[in-house]
Amino acid sequence: MTYPGFFITLEGGDGSGKSTQAALLAEALHTAGRTVVCTREPGGTAVGVEIRNIVLHHRGDISPRAEALLYAADRAHHVETVVRPALERGEVVIQDRYIDSSLAYQGAGRVLEVEHVRAVSEWATDGLLPDATVLLDLDPTAARRRLTRARAEYDRLEAEATAFHDRVRSAYLALAATEPTRFIVVDATLPVSAIASEIRRRVTALLAERA
Repeated sequence: MTYPGFFITLEGGDGSGKSTQAALLAEALHTAGRTVVCTREPGGTAVGVEIRNIVLHHRGDISPRAEALLYAADRAHHVETVVRPALERGEVVIQDRYIDSSLAYQGAGRVLEVEHVRAVSEWATDGLLPDATVLLDLDPTAARRRLTRARAEYDRLEAEATAFHDRVRSAYLALAATEPTRFIVVDATLPVSAIASEIRRRVTALLAERA
C-alpha cells in the first residue's frame, strides 16, 4: 500500500449485477462518512468512452490482441487521471471491472496467453492492484436470461457463444482461488439486498483493518 485510500473492484460475467452492487456499496459507504469515487472500465474518462464504443460496439472484427491492447490503453489513462489521484486523496474507489476482467475475457475468453495479458495491464497501471475484489458469480445461462429481459441488443462480448462465457466464469473462479485474501466471492443468484449486505459486511471489515 502506497496510498491512504482503498481500491475496490467488482468483477463477474455480464448480467451478474456489478453496476447495481457498485451503486449500493457506494451509497452505504457514503452514508458511513466515506468519500467515494464510483467509476468503471472501459469508459471512466472521456477517452475511455471512445475506447468503450470501439471495444463493445464496433461492428467489424477486432483481433484478440488488439482488443486486449485497447482495454489496456483505457486502463492506463483511467488509472493515471481518475483512480490513483482519488486513492492518493484518501478516498474509496469503487470500480466496475479492472485487470481481472482482461485476464478472464481476453485471456481465457479469447484464448490469449494470460500472463501476457497480465503483464500488459500491470505495465499500463504501473502495478496498481485492488485492495479488494468482489466477484459476483453467476452461471452464464442465467446471466443470458437476465440480459435478454433487460435489453434488446447485446454488445460484442455479451453476444459471444456460451462456451466463451463458460471460459470466462471458470477463469474468474480460478483467479479467486489463487488470491483468496483479495477476492470476496458472492453468489449472484441471491436477492439483491442479501448480496449488498454481504458485500457491505466484508468491505466494512476490511476498511476497519486498514484504519
